Amino acid sequence: MVTTAPTALQALSAVPSGPLVARAASVRKVYRTGATEVAALRGVDFGVSRGTFTAIMGPSGSGKSTLMHCMAGLDTVSSGEVLIGETSVTKLNDRQLTRLRRDRIGFVFQSFNLVPTLNVLENITLPLDLAGRKYDPQWLETVIETVGLAERLKHRPTELSGGQQQRVACARALIGKPEIIFGDEPTGNLDSRSGAEVLDFLRDSVRKMEQTIVMVTHDPFAASYADRVVFLSDGQIVDQIDNPTRDAVLDRMRQFEPAGSTRSATGTGPRAAEDGESGETPR
Repeated sequence: MVTTAPTALQALSAVPSGPLVARAASVRKVYRTGATEVAALRGVDFGVSRGTFTAIMGPSGSGKSTLMHCMAGLDTVSSGEVLIGETSVTKLNDRQLTRLRRDRIGFVFQSFNLVPTLNVLENITLPLDLAGRKYDPQWLETVIETVGLAERLKHRPTELSGGQQQRVACARALIGKPEIIFGDEPTGNLDSRSGAEVLDFLRDSVRKMEQTIVMVTHDPFAASYADRVVFLSDGQIVDQIDNPTRDAVLDRMRQFEPAGSTRSATGTGPRAAEDGESGETPR
């Protein structure tokens, strides 16, 4: 189903019915530099149901990364409220935020944020070690095999390629089975085959393990793995697509792209070249 935004790109609510793992309620984020104010988010209403895979898309400067950072407790809001489960993130102090991010949220960003003195296995289990939690050996094995790290567990980050380091970051985010995982272009630095494997795993973790994932991406192919794609423009949610295909996402993104821009309209993600313009959704 495609929910078409009004021609003037009026804001809409993207809050599904039922219990939510995370929600942004009337969230505004204003950055101030001297007397200058820039509204990055303008009254956003957004929610995520348990066991769903949501992609957030929009042109550069639309507010998609700001929304994710606010929801993950990495940035503060100017007004409104962010909740993880029943916990109001906007009311937590620094220590409580640190505990929330450590125990209940997983992260995958383009900057790998690996600890250079630790090997692959130690980097993967680091969040659980910091929280004093034991990992599930069977789940650890599944994660390692899926992202292709079985032969690299004793290597340190400097001994890995960029794609391998990103796979370590994906495994680290998934190992603790967090309530929600936030990803910022999680496959952006992976080759086609490795990226497709990670996307397959993320999708399967949603379907089989009821993991909840929110992913910011510019790539229509990566977005087609999601259950829902939400589009931001000028700090507001203006559209959403359920059960997206690559072609549907491409068509919607073309309305945001300046003339001559090809990045979002072509797709640079896993298997994009192999799939051509088929628009097939990997489901």
